[in-house]
Amino acid sequence: MMKILQPCDLLGNISPQQFMKRHWQTRPLLVRGAVRDMESVLSRDELFEMAQQEEVSSRLMKINPRTQAWQLKHGPFRSQDLPAVGTPNWTLLVQGVDLLNERVAKILQYFRFVPDARLDDVMISYASQGGGVGPHFDSYDVFLLQAQGARRWRIGAQKDLRLQPQMPLKILANFSPTQEYILEPGDLLYLPPHYAHEGVALGPDCMTYSIGFRAPLSLDLAMDLLQRFEIDEESPQILFGDPEQQAVDHPAQIPISIQRFAKKSITQLLSDSDQMQRALGESLTEPKQQVCFQSQNCPKSLKRVELNSQSRMMYDDRFIFLNGESWYAKGRDAQMLKKLADQKYLELGDLQKAPEAAISLMRDWVKFGWLWAR
Repeated sequence: MMKILQPCDLLGNISPQQFMKRHWQTRPLLVRGAVRDMESVLSRDELFEMAQQEEVSSRLMKINPRTQAWQLKHGPFRSQDLPAVGTPNWTLLVQGVDLLNERVAKILQYFRFVPDARLDDVMISYASQGGGVGPHFDSYDVFLLQAQGARRWRIGAQKDLRLQPQMPLKILANFSPTQEYILEPGDLLYLPPHYAHEGVALGPDCMTYSIGFRAPLSLDLAMDLLQRFEIDEESPQILFGDPEQQAVDHPAQIPISIQRFAKKSITQLLSDSDQMQRALGESLTEPKQQVCFQSQNCPKSLKRVELNSQSRMMYDDRFIFLNGESWYAKGRDAQMLKKLADQKYLELGDLQKAPEAAISLMRDWVKFGWLWAR
């Protein structure tokens, strides 16, 4: 695991602790040579093949430099749908590449000084000369890692985030950049939410990895949590009563007493801290819709286990969460499973010391395809 108090090359020789204090959610950071000897771990052909898959989210964007007219198409794409590599002014975006390629998933290890609960995915942008997606802003934190080729970024902390009307893309109406950088392989640019930016490829074969961090909307999260609550119909319930209700001359008006009773009922439901913890952990580890695990045989003895790169595993002070499910754990069981969640693998020495209950659980996870037994 990353040592959060020690300076690191990824963040320009400041520590993760310093980065989170100085830059996270507040101001950009440019790091030259953040990843030394950077080479794209995914070839252009591999990325194009992903864009042809039905379950993969991909987009193709083109701009006419003369008219500034944009075209947007959604995948999957046939090979003949994609422009020739030498054709200028187009971009292919492929979402969730970390779920499709183990080599790309390993890049996320660089960024695990941010809680896994915030991680969204790795999007890869492939662009020809002049390709981009126009000036825009994101509602989440993003690290832009240049993998191959060069891209010019213009950024600005403008407050005017109005968009151009009737456009297929969310393009800023009044882009006012204040800084400009050219990123080459291994360079990294961090941008906080709502920071205006525009990236344009300078030459062919430009590939940028966008490591994005999710920021759930309050209503979306609340609705998901409530759906996960388990209601015990045999638990004691309070029957509504209104002995002080007076005669009314507006019978269609909802009484304040019922409004208060409804609010109190919801508050009592949400006061169950165990239910809330479980619902939140299960929500945060729910696999994305396109993820599919394949069952496998579990060896008689476990010598090393690794989390499937598509698995999401987290924990709190009472529960272990994996792929939308939860287990109450304490003592040595909890200690061992938390170690698995943090470092994403356990070796023979760990497994030999693991309690039988933890081993039994991990064997089930291997069979489900959630863990790999090496």
